[in-house]
Amino acid sequence: MTYTSTGSPGSIGGATRSYMGSDDGMKTLATLLLLLIPSLVLAEDPLPSWNEGPAKQSIIDFVEKVTDKNSDSYVPIYDRVAVFDNDGTLWCEAPLPMQVYYVLAELKIKVAQDPTLAEKPMVKAALAGDFEKLLQGTHYDGLVEIIGLTHAGMTTTEYDAAVKAWVKTFRHPRFDRTLAGMTYQPMQELLRYLRANDFQTFIVSGGGADFMRVFAYRIYGIPTNQIVGTNTLTKFELVDGKPVLMKTMEHMFVDDKAGKPVGIHQFIGRRPIAAFGNSDGDQQMLEYTTIDNPYPSFGLLVHHTDAKRAYAYDSHPPSSGKLVTALEAAPKYGWTVVSMKDDWKTIFFGSE
Repeated sequence: MTYTSTGSPGSIGGATRSYMGSDDGMKTLATLLLLLIPSLVLAEDPLPSWNEGPAKQSIIDFVEKVTDKNSDSYVPIYDRVAVFDNDGTLWCEAPLPMQVYYVLAELKIKVAQDPTLAEKPMVKAALAGDFEKLLQGTHYDGLVEIIGLTHAGMTTTEYDAAVKAWVKTFRHPRFDRTLAGMTYQPMQELLRYLRANDFQTFIVSGGGADFMRVFAYRIYGIPTNQIVGTNTLTKFELVDGKPVLMKTMEHMFVDDKAGKPVGIHQFIGRRPIAAFGNSDGDQQMLEYTTIDNPYPSFGLLVHHTDAKRAYAYDSHPPSSGKLVTALEAAPKYGWTVVSMKDDWKTIFFGSE
């Protein structure tokens, strides 16, 4: 009997090998299997950047039980939906959310083109770094005005090009790292681990949907149709006989707090069984996911506790990401709270 492999799981380096039905052949096969065992053992840890402890184990326990067909907790593949906040959960949001850096860069370009814009109170505040003023009001009215100046009145193609150009130049002011370099390595591993177990991973964020769609697949492996974020009305037009989509500031939907469950319903249409956040803005998303869910469910909060390797904040964040009521609710609903300082070996992607 002859077994031939060409680049299959039984091959090494894509070479073709034949194993004859003899003692020598069986010994050779056994030796190869023994050589592979250490790699298989090492590969068993799906979250290598996580320290051993209750937080890491709670994730693994949940994934194993909902994917075990022999378990009463088994969840069909179709319903394995996991939702992630972005700012502060998948990447750094301090001292400012990444989209704000883009807005400021674009605002400077706009002011250079039209200096009269600099006389607007909110433009003055933005250029002066008075972000407290921009973030006043329930819906951050000042920031919304600035976003309108830098986002509206252009086609989606023009917007994509502007964001891509900015991404190439961005460096974080404290860590001098690129956009991808400011993502959290442990959360990147978590995304891969869930997808390896047939979860569909969605971003559900207060950030702009169009902004995140520019880079989400390249950075997170999450396709554009699995991005739920703050959005406004987009209008279809024919310009010089060509179809375009024009961005406006009309009918803004803010995908934050109670808006997150609404956004999940409107854009995903299925109830998640796992939700991951870091702030009070994510609390309703975790509640929607874990309270009275017909399937086993899981909630997790990333607690920013590492001032040395990143930032430490909860009740007094640098700009966004306040964490008070969700942290208080975590024990009641059994949500896992991750301490970045204690539970993560590595913070940023590719940093250590």
